[in-house]
Amino acid sequence: MKSVRLKAPAKVNYRLDVLRRRADGYHDLRMIMQRIDICDDIIIKLKDTPGIEVSCGKQGVPDGPDNIAWQAANALLQRSALNVGIEISIMKNIPVAAGLGGGSSDAAAVLMGVNELLDLRLNDDQLMEIGGKLGADVPFFIFKSCALAEGVGDRLTRVAAIPDVWLVLVNPNIHVSTAWVYKNLQLTTNRDANIISLLYNNIEDICSVLGNDLESVTIRSFPIIGEIKQRLLAAGARGSLMSGSGPTVFGLFEDETRARQAAHELLCGNDWFVQAVRTL
Repeated sequence: MKSVRLKAPAKVNYRLDVLRRRADGYHDLRMIMQRIDICDDIIIKLKDTPGIEVSCGKQGVPDGPDNIAWQAANALLQRSALNVGIEISIMKNIPVAAGLGGGSSDAAAVLMGVNELLDLRLNDDQLMEIGGKLGADVPFFIFKSCALAEGVGDRLTRVAAIPDVWLVLVNPNIHVSTAWVYKNLQLTTNRDANIISLLYNNIEDICSVLGNDLESVTIRSFPIIGEIKQRLLAAGARGSLMSGSGPTVFGLFEDETRARQAAHELLCGNDWFVQAVRTL
């Protein structure tokens, strides 16, 4: 039976504004989202036996219908007339529940891979519509470009220009619930009038837009996040920010050498996840 191997990249948020709480309980957001080159490895195979199997073996990642990758495969299998099953193997390299979008990226990769294997011939817009029903970040990974994301994250506008930069990711291995962060967020500012640029010429331009409304909640309960930001800046980062709802923090560096030196400094004496990565 046919199979496909895919890379599912992580993301960081250069900007995350929470504009308002919606009537449906979600929040209207405005974000600058950027893919990075730390990726989960995914193998998808068709099999003769009907049904969907997901194997990962990573703590905190379910293998059955609760896995968003399973849900993605199921959404497309229901559109096919083929009497086949799908087997998905996920090797997690992206930290789980880390504000890096790993689960959403896995789901996006599965949508694109199963679409190919089943020869459904759905275009990216159709896959993004399906992905938006699975998770707010899923369409972004199908979009395949640095983007301004609005609404719940489903309205995407391509960033016209942005330079490649090196980042150092630091995750202190603590668990932060996204639902808990939003529940405790105090919406005190009206940012609707703010204009977010779609043109970034250099690393200084990127640093000028850095901001995350969710930081105030997470740092208040987990001050280590604020400490990591300061350590990244002390190690030479041009800017530093928490990604998503955390707990991963990233620092921006001008080149690979400085990024790797900083990663080495941050890793020494800590049991944190630390990795130098490049933007995609």
